[in-house]
Amino acid sequence: MTGPPSPLIEDYLREAGFWHVAMIGRGCKLDPKLISALIERWRPETHTFHLPCGECIITLEDVYLQLELPVDGDAVTGSVHSADWGAVCYELLGAIPYNINGGRIEMSWLRDTFPEPDDDSTELEKIRYAQAYILQIIGGYLMPDLSQNLVHLRWLLKLVDFRAASEFSWGSAVLATLYREMCGATRPNKVKIGGCLSLLQSWARFRFPFLRPRVDHPYTFPLITR
Repeated sequence: MTGPPSPLIEDYLREAGFWHVAMIGRGCKLDPKLISALIERWRPETHTFHLPCGECIITLEDVYLQLELPVDGDAVTGSVHSADWGAVCYELLGAIPYNINGGRIEMSWLRDTFPEPDDDSTELEKIRYAQAYILQIIGGYLMPDLSQNLVHLRWLLKLVDFRAASEFSWGSAVLATLYREMCGATRPNKVKIGGCLSLLQSWARFRFPFLRPRVDHPYTFPLITR
């Protein structure tokens, strides 16, 4: 994200359970060598990292400590197919993208179509901006794919009611996506990886103190903000 969220949508983000993730902003600078080293030690057969000292995994507790996303509640499920994604987008966002690729839309379209609200914005405009903002968080930070610029509209269906959205285990979905991406990245012909790599890196630095840079400031919550 280019900056912190607008105060006008804070209540919506808190209600949906995405406020703390939104405050992370641009996240942290990734260390490609560290990530590559971790992927080399990931075993798809057991979904664990094989290290000289034994095996370890990223747990749901780690996801909550790092991102403060809900890890209890209903699974984030749903079909990726729809008779008309354009109609879904128009009904919920009030606009139809110029290009829908298999239910995925460009996040640049979201940024261009939904400017930051002001004091004169209507309640509906604020809600639609909050929905678009969360979509960008999901597609650009929590569960990005290899395109780095597309997000699936199936997530929008979970944001119709912000209170209901907070009852989903978004942390489980983020972790499952990262696991799937790491399994795919272990193939010899793969050169790219999606998923929340900031989570992977911050988890490694927290669990293996010798990997982290020297910092003097105390721990903050969620841990990834440190």
